[in-house]
Amino acid sequence: MKRIAILGSTGSIGQSTLSIIESFPDRYAVASLAAGQNVEEAFRQAVHWRPAVLSMATAEPADQLSKRLREAGVTGVEVVHGSEGTVRVATLPEADFVVSAIVGVAGLEATYAAVLAGKPIGLANKEAMVAAGEILTAAAREKNVPLLPIDSEHNAVHQCMRAGERGEIKRIWLTASGGPFRNKPLAEFESITVEQALKHPTWVMGRRITIDSATLLNKGLEIIEACRLFDMPPSQVKVTVHPESTVHSLVEYVDGSILAQISVTDMRLPILYAMAYPERPVSDLTFDMTALSQLNFQPPDFERFPCLRLAYEAAEAGGAHTIALNAADEIAVAAFLERAIPFTAIPRTIEAVLEETPETHPTTIAEVLALDAEAREAARRIVATAGRTSAPIGA
Repeated sequence: MKRIAILGSTGSIGQSTLSIIESFPDRYAVASLAAGQNVEEAFRQAVHWRPAVLSMATAEPADQLSKRLREAGVTGVEVVHGSEGTVRVATLPEADFVVSAIVGVAGLEATYAAVLAGKPIGLANKEAMVAAGEILTAAAREKNVPLLPIDSEHNAVHQCMRAGERGEIKRIWLTASGGPFRNKPLAEFESITVEQALKHPTWVMGRRITIDSATLLNKGLEIIEACRLFDMPPSQVKVTVHPESTVHSLVEYVDGSILAQISVTDMRLPILYAMAYPERPVSDLTFDMTALSQLNFQPPDFERFPCLRLAYEAAEAGGAHTIALNAADEIAVAAFLERAIPFTAIPRTIEAVLEETPETHPTTIAEVLALDAEAREAARRIVATAGRTSAPIGA
């Protein structure tokens, strides 16, 4: 029996993880949960799973949850909150495996603490690896802790890399759906609306990641994550646009062989892979081979999607630049969703922040968070200027 701690239990990855636990009751159980702000869902999870510890984002929802549990007669669930609470969830001695799925840098401190505590990590939080990948991977090597990717693309790479030695790998190929605007003329990008950008052709995801997919910045973050996870230079991590999203990623070997990982577009599969590694348990996640009747691959357009170029540049620089890339994007995407700036101002904001980012490599999580805060402040200033000089985009 493997007991699982879930950071981000009320999100899509967290709920998919709970679905896996429910499907394999003889293999997995819940140890602890970090549930954010959603009191109703946290209450439901506490009643159903009875975690030893459940953390909420702040004190107010934690108080509400404690009251609900008392009124329902539920005992044995310790309710905590804040970053300290999330760290407690991640480092609980009874937890055998940690699924890190809190969006943004909010889960970074807890993920790092889990690594230091010797917990194997199922990593669904790409921002943690983008902002502090150098620190996390160094700590994981020192503690001999596996960092197992749950993102479908990196999980696919991990699976393909099991076929050969590290020195035999020529390059990694990350597949991108291309988002909703892969065929849209560049001249029309300035008038892209929020509603259009939120209509992803393949995946149903959160609002930020959906916009990131539309700009291809999400794939840029994955380039940086791949460099850190697999110790590869940016020049050996390539992107190919694959609209069908059937091939999740490929690994090319020096002898000319290319291995691809193909499966259903269901996040439960990479979650199960990470949780069970190195085993492969029997599941009902079968793939319909008729979906392979047509597979298309094409190079990305860096002119129409400058966020991809910016990500490669940040990956080369490393350190503060990858932190700033992620932070500036989060602020710019939020401004776009609020209709304060046009779609094309997202890459412009990121580039402006990167231009004033210092060449430095933080060595502690505190330094990472400080650089993140500085980049966000710079992005807010730039967004405010863009908002005064650009007409907001309506529905």
